[in-house]
Amino acid sequence: MGNKQTNRALCMKPPTLKRLLFPAMLLAGLTLFFASGANEIISWGFLGTHYAAIKTFVGDHIWLGYLAFFCSYVLAVAFSLPIASLLTLTGGAVLGWPAVILVVAAATTGAGLVFLAARNLFTDLLRHRAATFFAKLEKGFSENAFFYLLALRLVPAAPFWAVNIVPALTRMPFRQFIGATCLGIIPGTAIYISVGRGFDPILAAGKTPDLVVLTSPEILLPLAGLGGLSLLPILVRRWQAAKKPAPKGRHNE
Repeated sequence: MGNKQTNRALCMKPPTLKRLLFPAMLLAGLTLFFASGANEIISWGFLGTHYAAIKTFVGDHIWLGYLAFFCSYVLAVAFSLPIASLLTLTGGAVLGWPAVILVVAAATTGAGLVFLAARNLFTDLLRHRAATFFAKLEKGFSENAFFYLLALRLVPAAPFWAVNIVPALTRMPFRQFIGATCLGIIPGTAIYISVGRGFDPILAAGKTPDLVVLTSPEILLPLAGLGGLSLLPILVRRWQAAKKPAPKGRHNE
């Protein structure tokens, strides 16, 4: 009895200051983004006004432009800033196809940082406060974690930041998380960059592009199809498990 109480007390220990530091930094970055008014500055209107200057700078300093874009994207994803779509489309307009590699690498890096922060901050707390729910979540997700996450990345139905956090609450290995994230965002990123390339003349004219194209069936249906294909291995496994005959002992009972 004494051992159980001791173990329970250990589980209830709050996270150490060292473990809280990194998540606190990410939360502070998100708060600062809105408190400083940066969310109003970083917009299509601002981009259209300064597009010529941005394009000229990148043309003269291409590698510096790549580095600045990569770092900006990592920060946007790590701090869960609501500008990732704008950055992706802008990357397509300003940098062209090389932006696909930059976005995939930066988004995967930023997602990995959020995953580690969430795992350090929330996991122990949730295990204690919602043990039953947590066990169900962990069982359902961890059995086929890679393919579930791959489907969620391919079909942008859930917010990117939320999909960064949920796997961290399970026992999904960090390596699997990174692999599924990297593979899963490639098709969507390529489509966004392709659309962004078409925005180049619109932004050069100082106009705001029409984003309705991003919700058209021509874009969403292929991504949904890819998401469905990624779930096929899970369906096949369940079908095979259902076909297996029950153990003889059960029939005898």
